[in-house]
Amino acid sequence: MDVDGTLTDGKIYMGKDGETMKAFDVKDGYGIAQILPKLGIIPVIITGRRSQIVANRSKELGITELYQGVSDKAGALRKAAAKLGCECRNAAYIGDDLNDLECMELCGLTACPADGAAQVKAKADYICRANGGSGAVREFIEYIGEKYGK
Repeated sequence: MDVDGTLTDGKIYMGKDGETMKAFDVKDGYGIAQILPKLGIIPVIITGRRSQIVANRSKELGITELYQGVSDKAGALRKAAAKLGCECRNAAYIGDDLNDLECMELCGLTACPADGAAQVKAKADYICRANGGSGAVREFIEYIGEKYGK
């Protein structure tokens, strides 16, 4: 999954010393930490930005596969899939903007938040009712659980 605009509302709060704040929805966090493990799904974050805030949130949620500062998201996806013994076509991906399209083309199931870019919506298998940072990731997790769950 992507972060900015997907796990967050896409706003980046900058102070004189750099990034100071991001807001995450607790429903997304519960879905990642509590529901995904029951489905046998390992969460992976692939983000173009580098942020200690994202590292902290990932640690809090038990996300061990974190790829930050990535310019080639598809390459990071391939690397993560290989490390986890999974083919990309057997992975799900949620993202909101043009730099997520390559990953979406590789994955077997894709989604985007309601406020995702038009080109991303056109590619997504599932368009969430929720906006990024407002429970879209949780909604997609629940969709996966209903469609493919045990």
